[in-house]
Amino acid sequence: MAGTVEFIFDFGSPNAYLAHKVLAPMAQGHGATVAIRPCLLGGIFKLTNNRSPMEAFGPVKGKLEYERLEMQRFIARHGLTSYRMNPHFPVNTLLVMRGLVAAQAAGCDAPYTEAVLAAMWEQGEKMDDPETVARVLSAAGLNAEELLARTQDAEVKQTLLANTEAAVERGVFGIPTFFVDGEMFFGKDRLGQVEDAMAAA
Repeated sequence: MAGTVEFIFDFGSPNAYLAHKVLAPMAQGHGATVAIRPCLLGGIFKLTNNRSPMEAFGPVKGKLEYERLEMQRFIARHGLTSYRMNPHFPVNTLLVMRGLVAAQAAGCDAPYTEAVLAAMWEQGEKMDDPETVARVLSAAGLNAEELLARTQDAEVKQTLLANTEAAVERGVFGIPTFFVDGEMFFGKDRLGQVEDAMAAA
């Protein structure tokens, strides 16, 4: 049994939302835990000369249409009917990602993650707006004022930066990325391989 699955994560990726919904029960079924590593997707792209699929594949005839088809297949297969594309996409996630670092330090990262993911990818909230973020966190029973204040702490900022740089050093070039016993898997479509690795560990 795998003890821990590391999840390189940014709220701004719709595929991270979809993967999170599938990975958590999958890991539980194998007696494993999921350790979310907050990283900035934009920072990963910058450090690896990568680009978003819309930029990278936009000129390729049929590629983005097929990507959307694969996403719909994934959603249908796993019954993720609450998913909605965020109307404000792409959303600057710096605030909510720093908030996740702060929430991890405060021990409230699980409800924080669920609240922000739902707001971003189910409710269509504009999650780069501080007032919106505060409302979402308060509605989830979290101390929004404290968490948002912590996003300005130098330690929180440095942790997010260090996480991002460390992920790139390990070979990460995009999100969602997973590590099982040090072995890397990229993309929600590799979750079957992640499960195999958990079972073999």
